[in-house]
Amino acid sequence: MAVSLVTGAVAIGGFAAAMTPFSSGPAKIEPAALYPDDRRRPMTSEDYRRYPGAGVLFCRDEGGVPRKAAASWLIGSRRLVMMNAHNFRNPAAEVTRTIDECFFQIAGRNYDFSSDSLELGVGRDAKRLHITDDWALARLREPVDWNAAPQPAPKAPSLETGGGTVEVTMVSPAGHANFTGPSSIETCAIHEIDPPTEDGIRRARHDCNDGYGGSGSGLFDEAGHLIAMQSASLDMNRRLAFDIGSHYGSAILIEGRLLDAIMQNINAPP
Repeated sequence: MAVSLVTGAVAIGGFAAAMTPFSSGPAKIEPAALYPDDRRRPMTSEDYRRYPGAGVLFCRDEGGVPRKAAASWLIGSRRLVMMNAHNFRNPAAEVTRTIDECFFQIAGRNYDFSSDSLELGVGRDAKRLHITDDWALARLREPVDWNAAPQPAPKAPSLETGGGTVEVTMVSPAGHANFTGPSSIETCAIHEIDPPTEDGIRRARHDCNDGYGGSGSGLFDEAGHLIAMQSASLDMNRRLAFDIGSHYGSAILIEGRLLDAIMQNINAPP
């Protein structure tokens, strides 16, 4: 069963406000981790070498000023970028911005996207944006410089559906609003993987700390393979104990239609 991206208060991108069913406007946000145990630390140069492709999506506000939106990943080639669909669609799957309003930053340089290259996990006629639809791919107008390496082409994770603890590292090149510093990295764990949707993509429920701007963060296994991308978290900034049913983060496993789309882009003619 597909799970809607909005359930209580969630992180839905760098410009999102907290939303609750009882509030007529943005809730007041106090900076705090999701869980009592916050193991995040700033990324180092060695982290960037170990987890290549880590970049940041910037999008322009109504005044045309670039704002940091979310984490994003150069993946499989020097032109392909993976990120969340909610950077371009709201929870009702309505258009919020175009790819031309955004750019990709990696290794200190900015790159524009090709205008017609945005591919979304959510369908054109969809009425809701769900967790497992929350992916997007876009191609850059030009390849990144050789000093910025992409993530290797991914392979479907060999994780079983159901409960069980899997240690991961969440890499957040865009940082979090509730963490000091421009980036963060944390050792944490996946605790449950939901059954796949019709697109063959599963949601992973995890205990990695998250904050606004942390969307698109990568979850890596112990061998350093990118296996999932952060989508949303429940009850942002409340520092509650992890609970598999009411207080957890949701990440999209890189498999099914998402993996197929990545490989098609990688293998497409230049």
